[in-house]
Amino acid sequence: MFCLCWLLAVSCQRATPELRSPTAGSGRITLGTTSTINTLDPADAYGTFPGSLLYNLSDRLYTYKLGTTDLEPQLASALPTASANGLLYTVPLRKGVVFHDGTPFNAKAMAFSLQRFIQNGGSPSFLLSDLVAAVEPAAEYELTIKLKKPFAAFPSLLAFSGACAVSPKAYEIKAGAFNPATLVGTGPYKLVKYGTDLIRLDAFEQYWGATPANKGLDIQFFSSPSNLYNAFRTGAVDVAYQNLAIDHIRNLQQGAAPNGWQIIEKAGSGIDYLTLNLKSPPLDQLEVRQAIAAMMDRPLLQDRIFQGQIDPLYSLIPTTLEEQTPVFKAQYGDSNVSKATAFLTKAGYSSAKPLKVEFWYRSNLTNDQLAAITLKAAAKKRLGGLMQIDLKSIESTSAYKNLDKGIYPMFLLDWTPDFLDADNYIQPFLECAKGSAAEGCTDGSSFLQGSFYYSDRANQLIDQSRKTQNPETRKQLFMALQDLLAQDVPFIPLWQNKDYLFVQKWIQGASLEVTQKVPFWTLRKA
Repeated sequence: MFCLCWLLAVSCQRATPELRSPTAGSGRITLGTTSTINTLDPADAYGTFPGSLLYNLSDRLYTYKLGTTDLEPQLASALPTASANGLLYTVPLRKGVVFHDGTPFNAKAMAFSLQRFIQNGGSPSFLLSDLVAAVEPAAEYELTIKLKKPFAAFPSLLAFSGACAVSPKAYEIKAGAFNPATLVGTGPYKLVKYGTDLIRLDAFEQYWGATPANKGLDIQFFSSPSNLYNAFRTGAVDVAYQNLAIDHIRNLQQGAAPNGWQIIEKAGSGIDYLTLNLKSPPLDQLEVRQAIAAMMDRPLLQDRIFQGQIDPLYSLIPTTLEEQTPVFKAQYGDSNVSKATAFLTKAGYSSAKPLKVEFWYRSNLTNDQLAAITLKAAAKKRLGGLMQIDLKSIESTSAYKNLDKGIYPMFLLDWTPDFLDADNYIQPFLECAKGSAAEGCTDGSSFLQGSFYYSDRANQLIDQSRKTQNPETRKQLFMALQDLLAQDVPFIPLWQNKDYLFVQKWIQGASLEVTQKVPFWTLRKA
């Protein structure tokens, strides 16, 4: 009996090892996420997490220098040169690069990749098809790209994750022909397993650039934020990335010091905003839109709902870009009762005739619901019955299908840019391709956003910003566009997201880029 008890005691001690990496000693990294992915085909993948995988499995002509918003060559050997009219870009290419299947990289391969992105017609194809007239190899290591119209931010667009090089031997140019479960690129990692619950990447031994600091990554997909939270907390994953709940993030922040966890926090590129339907009474009145803008309380949302996990935003352009000007803070502030009352009085509203407006949000997003409830309560508390907000909700998919039908007077939405440039926070909102001041926008960006905003001035400024190659001139034009945004109030910026990366104490070299990308190749076991 004594020997049996002693044996059990020793066995129990051995069954509870010290918390350590699930792949300790293997040189591999385990990353956990709740994000989903349904394709790795660059011509069809369109989302934040698929973009992160493409970022590590493939290379583009240009990328961003780590830790900055500075564009630098990747598969290109230098920044492009543009013709005087801004329609022709010449790109010199890097030599000595091979694809994961051994195929040499050259101008023909890069032209093939961009042509396929455009012609196969995947979800993000419009990004290039709307702009690019032709892509041709001018020499073995020189590419020319002809545009349909000038676009000063074109080099930044070429850093989009899907505009990467893919092996001509592994893909074809044909409408709708996609390879969702494979990726044959030139990146520092190659895909060795693709599954619904696990994706396995191995370091690519023939990579032209710096050798990754690890042998590869095992990416595990979790069904819920709680499962991911517990997996990280117990050391079952080395790194956790997207999408933990607010309470989970707070708890990990509080436990960071005693557990040695690294928590990397970065101002993100995603924004949340209200779109206002200028064709829907009473929002067709400028003073009503101004009153709503004055009553928004961003610090309240930051503290009460998001527990510091967002930043207040006072322009559609985020603070991470130098063109940003906090125009709504200067003109309206937060929860400015006196300004809101003055605007409503000017519009003919009073306690006897209060403003009544619908506020729509996406029913499947808890944070949106909490934000909407909080903003309604704040307006009621501070304005009494002068502004009455009627909350309504609908599921995301249905909402997106109906935005351009003019159904919603006011809607809480979010935006993640396709490429990191001020243009991608202005043109998709304020530009109108067809319309008039009398009838509003009938086709174009503001139409698709459900705002129906039309402004000749906005169209002219956007056109000028796309034509000029001078950075300072572009900055001045974007300042004018932001002033116009605050003046006409077709949208109300609310907050800028924060991105988080959670890293175990035995991992070094972790970083989180402003583009929401995580460079896997710098991760290593301590």
